[in-house]
Amino acid sequence: MAYKSMAKWVLAAALIVPATGCVAAAAAAGAGAGIYLTTRGAESMVESSVDQVAARAQAVMKEEGIVPDASSSDQGGDKREFKGKKGDLDVTIEVERKSGSTTRVEVSARKNMAEWDKDYAQQLLTRIIEKG
Repeated sequence: MAYKSMAKWVLAAALIVPATGCVAAAAAAGAGAGIYLTTRGAESMVESSVDQVAARAQAVMKEEGIVPDASSSDQGGDKREFKGKKGDLDVTIEVERKSGSTTRVEVSARKNMAEWDKDYAQQLLTRIIEKG
């Protein structure tokens, strides 16, 4: 029941926020996780550890044929970034610990300096969440 209430609230908030804001839309996905479209891609809070989310992100990149070209880890592994290329897209997945059981994930897919493929970023994020 709480999930339905939360999903309704998230949808209502998405309709209120103007399209020019940081959050253009929201959709329910996974086990109660909300995916929020940002100016460059999509992000979500995931109930899982950084290690688990990072492993899922790398698995999705491999399954999607995204060729890894850089990765980094900061804050003792609590913040990680994975970069890769798929065709003309530069894909970036950022994973950051927010609590012992919550991780923020942000995915972007850049076509060029001013154009982002938010739909593809959202697809990737949805797959990372569903792997849990």
